[in-house]
Amino acid sequence: MVAHAGDNSWMLEQIRSVRGVRHAIVLTSDGLLKVKTDQTATDVADKLAAACAGLTSLGRGVGDEFGTGGDPKQVMVEFEGGFLFVRGAGDGSRLAVVTDPVIDPGLIAQQMQLQVLQIGERTLSTPTRTR
Repeated sequence: MVAHAGDNSWMLEQIRSVRGVRHAIVLTSDGLLKVKTDQTATDVADKLAAACAGLTSLGRGVGDEFGTGGDPKQVMVEFEGGFLFVRGAGDGSRLAVVTDPVIDPGLIAQQMQLQVLQIGERTLSTPTRTR
């Protein structure tokens, strides 16, 4: 279960080892892939990164309209066949995880938070672009 892409490829090992996790990536604020796990093909990882950037943008719009604004802290999507979790992983970066349908969503979210804290938000950070 080796991760690829860039010098930070080691950062996804802990979350990838959680039962039910199929894909894990780190993306930049503008949806570019930074790191992916070995079992995730590059084209799949690129599509996932773009989709997560779109979800984050949608969440930002909802937060601006109905909340106090800013980037969403976490997004979870349940779909036929699994879940997608996206959370902040530093200034502008996101950690995204796709899972099987039978998992404990709370455990996945907790492990994602621990992964980000263990790595350190500074390691994952990317510049935030203004709107």
